[in-house]
Amino acid sequence: MPATCVVGLQWGDEAKGKIVDLLADHHDYVVRYNGGANAGHTIVWGDRTFKLSLLPSGILKPRVRSVIGNGLVVYPPRFLEEIEQLQHAGIKVGDNLLLSEHAHLIFPYHIEEERLAETAIEGSIGTTGRGIGPCYQDKIGRRFGIRVGDLLTPSYLRERLRTIVPIKNRLLSAYANLPDANPPQFDPDQLTEEYLGYAERMRPFIGNATRVLHEGLNAGRSILFEAAQGSLLDVDHGTYPYVTSSSSLPGGIWPGTGIPTRSLTRIIGVVKAYTTRVGRGPFPTELRDATAERIRTIGREYGTVTGRPRRVGWFDAVAVRYTARLAAADEITIMLLDVLSGLPELKIATAYQHPEGSRSFEDFPSDAQRLEECQAIYETLPGWSEDLTRCRSWNNLPRAAQRYVERIRDLVGLPVTLISVGPDREQIIRLT
Repeated sequence: MPATCVVGLQWGDEAKGKIVDLLADHHDYVVRYNGGANAGHTIVWGDRTFKLSLLPSGILKPRVRSVIGNGLVVYPPRFLEEIEQLQHAGIKVGDNLLLSEHAHLIFPYHIEEERLAETAIEGSIGTTGRGIGPCYQDKIGRRFGIRVGDLLTPSYLRERLRTIVPIKNRLLSAYANLPDANPPQFDPDQLTEEYLGYAERMRPFIGNATRVLHEGLNAGRSILFEAAQGSLLDVDHGTYPYVTSSSSLPGGIWPGTGIPTRSLTRIIGVVKAYTTRVGRGPFPTELRDATAERIRTIGREYGTVTGRPRRVGWFDAVAVRYTARLAAADEITIMLLDVLSGLPELKIATAYQHPEGSRSFEDFPSDAQRLEECQAIYETLPGWSEDLTRCRSWNNLPRAAQRYVERIRDLVGLPVTLISVGPDREQIIRLT
């Protein structure tokens, strides 16, 4: 049975959640394998809109089991808040949700570490402030990491926090001289009681996710893996250091769930018809004019997690070719094509020019400093004035929109299998 991965090929916010929602009915498991509550996705379900950042998009399907893998970092209040949001809307959340006992826990001191570091260090990277990076640091450093399963052993949790919290307090105190820093101090026993309270509510969802997924594969069940963030934010292959703290490429599935990546039979790369980015970092096709504001307004380009306005730019075929190769994508889906209606002309970056070089080049430099110095070389295509939101087939699209999609297909070198022309599930054009 197939194992499929849906992965963003830009800087995140590609509307992957809509694709996962469409595919979830055809899979037995939907699995998150990286990131944390920094990965917002919006799902329109009938007349209701759900904004989730931690739970997999498949959680709206009671028949599908949603799994949060060991590769995630979890802030218990946010986890419980999202469950309550769905339950209040009448959506069942119970046996259909599994949280890996080996996922790591975010504590309030992680959030404070991130806040203070962003203030103190020149050239901050513009994080979401959710404590994701510091938690991953503790995981990799091994000495201070605490896992979800540790919540179920109160004596061990208390012992660990009594060891860790005094050290964290000293670390936070080092920021005391910063303007408006006001670093807090934490009490290990209070934190223990707080988190044991979360543990009782989380207990029904905690289990051995790796074993469950392997049993599912052995029984012929199908799995849909949902990547968080975008490939250009991958900690190893993205625009470092302006990246996330985990592997957002399909390669993160193996360490993030225990399921070998070779089990994948289909990798779907998701792109917007233009490009956006949140936070700092190089962005060769960025627009800073009325066109950017128009796209931002029509596309509602504001962060699901932070509410920050997203930076907006033209489609970057150089970057997407690079990430499609890294992700081993079999196909691409183009999202938010309708947002571009009404623009007289559109541009696609087909190459870069570096000030030190006399010739253009088509390779993506993932080194952030070099990329910052690059200028995009564009190909210009005619725009269209027609409203696309009612289109349901390829032939419904105006010829200029078809040419735009075809040019992206040719430049990326992958077939386009789906086009989204609005936020609703029905606003889809299937090309296969």
